[in-house]
Amino acid sequence: MATVQKPASSSDSDPRYANIDEKKRKRMLSNRESARRSRMKKQKLLEDLVNEVSALQKNNTQICEKIKFTTQRFVKMEASNSVLRAQVFELTESLQSLNSLLHMVEDVSGYDVDIPEIPDPLMKPWQLPCATQPICSTFDG
Repeated sequence: MATVQKPASSSDSDPRYANIDEKKRKRMLSNRESARRSRMKKQKLLEDLVNEVSALQKNNTQICEKIKFTTQRFVKMEASNSVLRAQVFELTESLQSLNSLLHMVEDVSGYDVDIPEIPDPLMKPWQLPCATQPICSTFDG
């Protein structure tokens, strides 16, 4: 059986080319290692970004829940304030009617009647004239 021999290349026989081939092989290994590190770095960056996205989405969900809860409370308070404003208007109307009656009684009887001043319902609550009343509170803690 005849063996086929590979023809010797010039780099196999010449020591000058052997040194160049060794440098080329080392450079290729170095490039592969650099490419591997680059891929690992890119993969780590991608994982970090995915984790950051996940954390931001969780944070966004929590903020949206807080906004929803706060909005619901605001709507309830707004409804409650509307009821209170309507009651203030009704009570002011009643007070005006009662004051009109007192003025008629004062005119007919001739007696001086102490008629309270009607507060403006559009005034700010802290501007309304009212008697100071103690605020009682109980705390079950």
